[in-house]
Amino acid sequence: MYMRKTFIIASLLMCTQIANGQQSRFGEPATQEDIDKSFWSVFPDGEFLPEGEGNVETGRVIFEEQCNICHNMPGESDPVKDDIGKLFGVNDKSGKPNVEQTIGSYWPYSSTVFNYIRRAMPLLAPMSLTNSDYYSLTAYLLHENGVIAEDAVMNKETLPKVEMPNKDGFIMAYPEVPEEYQAKR
Repeated sequence: MYMRKTFIIASLLMCTQIANGQQSRFGEPATQEDIDKSFWSVFPDGEFLPEGEGNVETGRVIFEEQCNICHNMPGESDPVKDDIGKLFGVNDKSGKPNVEQTIGSYWPYSSTVFNYIRRAMPLLAPMSLTNSDYYSLTAYLLHENGVIAEDAVMNKETLPKVEMPNKDGFIMAYPEVPEEYQAKR
């Protein structure tokens, strides 16, 4: 019985030492570096887009290597991949009921496409590519949906200027947004 109590006490002491060695910094103010590491949002007007640059051709190669396992290439029609998410096909949704939602027919802002791809893809390793890779993927997807030209280059200056076909297809849930919270245009 004595050995059992000694073992339990020794185990508890070791656990507290391990826990003390892994300080969480709880209660300490976050530094700007801490905030920058964890803040990945990009606003619709392009605010907070990162540095980097991409083009359609590089995006095509990355898409074939990283994305084609789950998503169809343009012209492919694997029904399983279509169920995961159809990315290409329909370019215009205006006035047409029940049109499939693709990048060209649904997304209102090009920066939102970039933001989603960077935060969520590739599925098993989100945010594992470089910012330039994400710009290239965005350029490729926008090109294949007929939104930008094949020679277009996407970066933090050019991406927010892209006019999406469905930019006016949404209704503001909160139309009375105070001035300090409105997107910069």
